[in-house]
Amino acid sequence: MPANTTPIFSIAGDAQWINAVTANNTGDLTSGTIYLAFTAGTNGSYLQKIRFRHTGANAAAVVARVWINNGSTTGTAANNTLFDEITIAANATFTTNAASVNYELPLGFAIPSPYRIYVTIGAGASGGIACTVIGGDY
Repeated sequence: MPANTTPIFSIAGDAQWINAVTANNTGDLTSGTIYLAFTAGTNGSYLQKIRFRHTGANAAAVVARVWINNGSTTGTAANNTLFDEITIAANATFTTNAASVNYELPLGFAIPSPYRIYVTIGAGASGGIACTVIGGDY
């Protein structure tokens, strides 16, 4: 018999973000420049999606990596897992009269407190990449 037959819903929306993410070429989260993109609320959080956008001109494509951390130190590889990654195309010209493309990864899962979502970029993005996580807290 299931432990919980009643669906739960988040009580408050939660959007967290970081700007100007730059390079980290390590294969895990234990070193290099890492960015905390989301921290679960006291009772856990539901994560809907994560969106990436250029914040300036980036001459080359980059890969964005999304990591789940169990709330402990990122310096221990066993505390982190690579959830997903997405290629973000170059945006050589960043102007005020043309929109740059956004890139979304669906998440669609709950994380317990004190889990966190970290983001790394696999190559230099001189103009920077912004990252926004949309979800809700229980």
